[in-house]
Amino acid sequence: MATPMSASSFLDALQDEGLTVVQVGSWRTHNRNHKGPWGPVHGVMIHHTVTRGSAATVRICRDGYAGLPGPLCHGVITKEGKVHLVGYGRANHAGLGDDDVLRAVIAETSLPADNESNTDGNRHFYGFECENLGDGQDPWPEAQLLAIEKAAAAVCRWHGWNERSVIGHLEWQPGKIDPRGFSMNTMRSRIGRRLG
Repeated sequence: MATPMSASSFLDALQDEGLTVVQVGSWRTHNRNHKGPWGPVHGVMIHHTVTRGSAATVRICRDGYAGLPGPLCHGVITKEGKVHLVGYGRANHAGLGDDDVLRAVIAETSLPADNESNTDGNRHFYGFECENLGDGQDPWPEAQLLAIEKAAAAVCRWHGWNERSVIGHLEWQPGKIDPRGFSMNTMRSRIGRRLG
């Protein structure tokens, strides 16, 4: 049972990992906590945004859109490798997913196939949205991949988790494809090496 870190600790953890962090407005208190609890937290979820352009991407992830109010994550990782903090607390990023996957994340074991959507992921995961069209063609610059690695490792390091606490949206909810364009197994290997 892990209590979410404070907003200040989250900021410190990201900066201590060597990330460039941009604080967007009142991110520390921008959340969906009125819809349900945030925590206990068990892992980190990585997404792609299906957007182009850093400013527009950050705005959408902070404010949301018709039918899905923001924040849509905690941090937006843009192409140049910056992390823009847009919310803290419960965020509309994970949605319903597979309870077997959650149990594997908690146990830090191999993930089963996600074949049901019966568990509230917004309660249990930190979320990073990553600027990418998600079409399999839009490139993932190394600066951005490194920032994803560092951001996930920062959260894991603070909580004492290993790389198996980091999953992609596609591993959580049937029908999701994000992040598309790199392998989550490869990313977990990078995170594992960083955590050493």
